[in-house]
Amino acid sequence: MITYKDSGVDIDAADALVRRIAERTRSTYTENVLAGVGGFSSLVKVPEGMREPVLVAGTDGVGTKLRVAFAAGKHDTVGIDLVAMCVNDVLVCGARPLFFLDYFACGKLDVGVADQVIAGVVEGCLRAGCALVGGETAEMPDSYPPGEYDLAGFAVGVVDRSMALTGRDVQAGDLVLGLASSGLHSNGYSLARHLLLDRLAMPLGGRVEELGCTLAEELLRPTKIYARETAALLATGRVRSLAHITGGGLVENPPRTVPEGFTLVFREGSWPVPPIFGLIEKGGVPREEMLRTFNMGLGMVAVVDRGGLEACTGALGAIGAGAAVVGRVEPRGAGGPRVRFER
Repeated sequence: MITYKDSGVDIDAADALVRRIAERTRSTYTENVLAGVGGFSSLVKVPEGMREPVLVAGTDGVGTKLRVAFAAGKHDTVGIDLVAMCVNDVLVCGARPLFFLDYFACGKLDVGVADQVIAGVVEGCLRAGCALVGGETAEMPDSYPPGEYDLAGFAVGVVDRSMALTGRDVQAGDLVLGLASSGLHSNGYSLARHLLLDRLAMPLGGRVEELGCTLAEELLRPTKIYARETAALLATGRVRSLAHITGGGLVENPPRTVPEGFTLVFREGSWPVPPIFGLIEKGGVPREEMLRTFNMGLGMVAVVDRGGLEACTGALGAIGAGAAVVGRVEPRGAGGPRVRFER
């Protein structure tokens, strides 16, 4: 006689994890959740009061930041990263996050590790103000090395069509507001790990004076979720566009929500840059590569009309957040760059 467990899949362990997840997810449910974890699918209603609701969807993962979690044996923050990477993409359309689903895949299920990861997902959803309504745990023997797993996430939000941000209203003379990042977020980790861990052989558990913490603590610092900040900004009615500074850094991401006829000019030195970026740059990464790989301290940027600057900064201040004017919008000359940096 042979069982599923003999082949490497432990149904009892998976059931135990589902029970834990079901208990945790209820804390994230909003009034729009009609049926959550436990069924084959979940039911979430569109919030009332919208004239023409449009659903906004995004999906992402955590990338090789997971390898730092494996090496450090710390798994309670990557779930926050997972939610952040998906939700921040949804926010740039002016949407309100509604719900989130996760996918956790491993070779052999460790309920304790998976529970830590899902606890992070729950925390991320609470920070984003969305409901964790379901997910999938896949145990696939021989597909992943022992102790490793992979994550994917899926976020859905909603925005009234007339309020959706497309960048169509951006004008020359608009200002660029920068919202601070919490560090590397979840991008550029293949480069950061190669430099810091491989070439410089820095120990994860060693305290780094420039950082004020261990390298592991810095590299596993969760990605910031900008749901509260973007909601405050959008309420002013003065935001032209938003951009999540993710893979591609400050070079590739801001132009994604600005028409091609404009150039975004960033003033270097106008915002604080977390020390982790200086540590990486001093290790031998050229400035140009830094700007096109990392967020450099800006996790989200907003293009706002010049006359609305005071309203925007006031709205952020009212929720205990802040932003710096980090640049401006100019007409783009023939063959000119989409992004330019000046000192």
